[in-house]
Amino acid sequence: MATQELERILSDLLQPDNAVIQQATIQLKETLRQPTALSHLCQVMSDSQSPQIRQFAAVLVRRRMTKHWRKLPPPEQDTLKNLVLSTLQRETDHKVCLGLAQLAAVILKHETLERWPQLLGLIQQGARSQDPTQCEVGLLLLSCALELDPEVFTPHYMELLHFFNQILSNLSHPAPLYYSLRSLSTMVAGLGSDEMNLMSSMMPKIISAIRELIRVDEAYASDAMEVFDELLDTEVAIIVQHLSEVVGFCLEVASNPALGDNLRVRALTCISFLSKLKSKAILKHKLLSTTLSALFTIMSAEPPPGQMDAEDELTEEDIEDRAEVHSPKHFAAQVVDVLALHLPPEKLFPHLTPLLEPALLSSNPYHRKAGLMCLAVLAEGCGDHIRKKHLQPMLQVVCQALSDNSQVVRNAALFALGQFSENLQPDIARHADDIMPLLLRYLDGVELAHTSHLAKAYYALENFVENLEDKISPYLPALMERMLSTLSSPGSPRTKELVVSAIGAIARAAQGTLLPYFQTVMDHLTGYLLTKREDLRPVQIQSVETLAILASVMDKDVFLPLAERCCQLGLDLCDQVDDPDLRRCTYSLFSSLSIVLGDALAPYLPRITTLMLYSLKSTEGIEPHYGAGNSFLLFDDEDEEAEVEGDENLSDDEDDDDFEFTGVCVRNSFMDEKEDACLSLGEIALNSSMAFLPFMDTCFQEVFKMLECFFVGVRKSAFSSLGLFCIALHQVCERDPSEPNSAALQKMLSSVLPAYIQGIQEDKERPVVMEILEALTKLLKACKQETFREPGRLAELCRVIRLALEKKIACQESSEDEDEEDEEDEAEYDSMLVEFAGEVIPTLASAVGGETFAPYFAGFLPLLLNKMKPTCTAAEKSFAVGIIAESIQGLGRASSPFVARLLPLLVKATRDKDMEVRSNAIFGLGVLAEHGGEVTHEHYPRLLGLLSSLLSQEPSCRVADNVCGAVARMVMANPAGVPVGQVLPVLLRSLPLKEDLEEYKTVFRCLSFTYEHDPPQVLQLMGDIVQASGTVLGNNVLPKAARSTLVTLLHNLSSHRPDAFQSAKLSLPLEAQAQLEAALSSS
Repeated sequence: MATQELERILSDLLQPDNAVIQQATIQLKETLRQPTALSHLCQVMSDSQSPQIRQFAAVLVRRRMTKHWRKLPPPEQDTLKNLVLSTLQRETDHKVCLGLAQLAAVILKHETLERWPQLLGLIQQGARSQDPTQCEVGLLLLSCALELDPEVFTPHYMELLHFFNQILSNLSHPAPLYYSLRSLSTMVAGLGSDEMNLMSSMMPKIISAIRELIRVDEAYASDAMEVFDELLDTEVAIIVQHLSEVVGFCLEVASNPALGDNLRVRALTCISFLSKLKSKAILKHKLLSTTLSALFTIMSAEPPPGQMDAEDELTEEDIEDRAEVHSPKHFAAQVVDVLALHLPPEKLFPHLTPLLEPALLSSNPYHRKAGLMCLAVLAEGCGDHIRKKHLQPMLQVVCQALSDNSQVVRNAALFALGQFSENLQPDIARHADDIMPLLLRYLDGVELAHTSHLAKAYYALENFVENLEDKISPYLPALMERMLSTLSSPGSPRTKELVVSAIGAIARAAQGTLLPYFQTVMDHLTGYLLTKREDLRPVQIQSVETLAILASVMDKDVFLPLAERCCQLGLDLCDQVDDPDLRRCTYSLFSSLSIVLGDALAPYLPRITTLMLYSLKSTEGIEPHYGAGNSFLLFDDEDEEAEVEGDENLSDDEDDDDFEFTGVCVRNSFMDEKEDACLSLGEIALNSSMAFLPFMDTCFQEVFKMLECFFVGVRKSAFSSLGLFCIALHQVCERDPSEPNSAALQKMLSSVLPAYIQGIQEDKERPVVMEILEALTKLLKACKQETFREPGRLAELCRVIRLALEKKIACQESSEDEDEEDEEDEAEYDSMLVEFAGEVIPTLASAVGGETFAPYFAGFLPLLLNKMKPTCTAAEKSFAVGIIAESIQGLGRASSPFVARLLPLLVKATRDKDMEVRSNAIFGLGVLAEHGGEVTHEHYPRLLGLLSSLLSQEPSCRVADNVCGAVARMVMANPAGVPVGQVLPVLLRSLPLKEDLEEYKTVFRCLSFTYEHDPPQVLQLMGDIVQASGTVLGNNVLPKAARSTLVTLLHNLSSHRPDAFQSAKLSLPLEAQAQLEAALSSS
């Protein structure tokens, strides 16, 4: 009777009536509290006439056994084990079979095979059976068990592989194929060497099996392709042994327009992953041309008649309606992006150019679009190559495409221009006079109602203008007139949002010159910040972000009167609106306001830190997935296992631990919130260090936990923020040098530096490692000797930097087994990480002092010299010469033993055809002469002759500026070795400097040095110095230290020879006279 009642309750729970379900849920909770509940559930699972109810009962038993198996007496355990296997063998419904197999997997996880040999016997029986159904049951059981705990079967892996090898030979029964492939996916990570060899031999059969599953059902084929993902993740060598077959198969699938988008994207995902891990193997096997050709064909495909690609729809609402659909076209472009990141440009471009040129000249707009999209995605990975060799023609193509008669092509051109603006700086900014008029004219022609097209135009505009710096000046009035006019006119919220965002980009470039428009902009932003309208929420969020930019770029005295009100406004918004994007932008606002307010932020810090810590601790947006294995049925069209409303709490003693955790689903907006919270905490700590001290420890601990986050952006910001905490605490120590503060800094460093070392060695994501290296460099520059109180720390840091330079850290592992003949060619993305590691070397030298660092520099030197070979790229040579030069500065007098080895190499590098190499080499010669001591004096005549020759012939302004700096350093280091009377007039005639304005500091220090030690040499050049000063002081980008040195010198000259100084001043143009007077009176 009780069993029948239970079955009735389960039947009610499956009814499409909420009232019935709620009543049945209450009854089921009560029933499951009874001691005999498990027995009745098992009886229903075994004997009910309804497959749905049998399945439901199996699920409920599994949930109870997940947590409570060990509470059962051994006889009841044995009874249940026997019942599950016997029921599974006679069950005919696939979904019930799945539920029983999942239950058996849970029991096995508790029992092990030794204590349940009958289960292994059933699997082996299925393996030997000629009956497809019996074989399928055995494989289903094995698949579920492996998915839950593959280690249980580790001793039997070889036997299982032989079994799967046999199954995969018979393509006539798709179900066994599927379960075999799913099982193989779970086993890959645990394979030994012998098993790997067997697995490798099975690869052709695996490909054939997936091809057969595609014919039967694409969804299951896509699921089965996870075996490729697992191999790529843990045993990529197996894939490489069959690279041509795997790539060929994936391209075959991806290129077939008759297949569904999800399956095609799955195949492209494999190509992408392979391109990231084994790009050089793709080159070696001559697969690049085939791959690019297939990708280009996919990218060039026209949409079905009467349709458009999602991104080309007129309005963003239409795009959002299709946002969930994965497009092979989009993913193909992403694969090209990955190839650009991980292949040497010199290898990629020859294969790509024959595809690009015809596409860009094609009469088909979708071919032209593909060509432009390809140009766009190349910009990130091949930026240096494009800037040096292809920028002018590529930019010309993109600009011409902005006038194309097809909107599809114009959209792609805008995207390409935005990508160029992001990745090809500073070179592209030099084309402002060509690009800005084009963009302004383009905006004139876009209908405001076409929000998709408008957004693309603003994307290009924003990315371009925010990097213009002072080059924005001629366009600022027209830009701001357009922006303010649009804000004042009626328009959609989306239009307002785009304009507010663009004002932020304009502000980044214009900085203080935005002042005439500042109040009007603030009036508009305030209106949006105070709005209660839901439809204006995106505008409100963007207004917070733009306000943060304004706070960071406007002069402090301009923003200070508004700072506290803005801080309160941000806090109020966080209280009123529950939105991760709003909180993220508000955190950026607080960070910017900390620059303005400093320690005066103290009254707001309790609420600010509470909000940010909540964001770090929150699991909102991270949705756990529970279950035991895949609940599909291969040849059953019915819905998956029934879900019961409210069944999470079916009994008082069960909770969510009853489910098996299988993964998480993450909403990126919440991860972005964590990322910004991390970074903002570090920046606020830095800018308000004393006021932040009471919150330092708690914030540090929470940010430190974020190092384990799976989301790359969060890890990056956490590593960066930890370094800022250290710098902030160091500032506290400088302002209040007490023992407790010093001990707190050392304690923090003892946590952060080992985390940095571990992260550099072990993190598999290059962007994270580059962020750590950059953060380490900043920390070393700020904390200097304090970083090295702990013994052995310098050696540890040098060891890990050396590993990065030798490409022996985890994120570089993909190239460790490539042929040496390929090592001369390197992807720019690979070089970038090495450059970040190299930047740490001179910082270490400055931090610990030359005498201490010299032995370590001697160890690094061969690695750097190896990148100065004639066969190395210009980027490699420039990097090596630059690091050597900066390290000489850090070494100081300890660089003397290296003069004999470095001087000839630097002299040779001054003749390099690449401007950056020459620039760095001349800078290096200057600092070597400055710090190398007497051993360099004998080389002065030769060096002066070389520099004189370069100055007269050098076409690059930057290199000419470096020559001036090098000569000035030689004068200060050894005036007796330089004909000062001849050199100083040449230096003065070279002013103003054109590009490397930092050299002003060196030149003016040289003039001051000479005035102090040999005044007549300078006094006789009074007229030339005043003349040069009149020109230079009008330059608003003159470094502050250089201006201070020059003004002090001018004061001295004026005091020493007032009449001559006044006469020289009066010879200047009136504007220059005024600038000179202003500089002298302000000091």
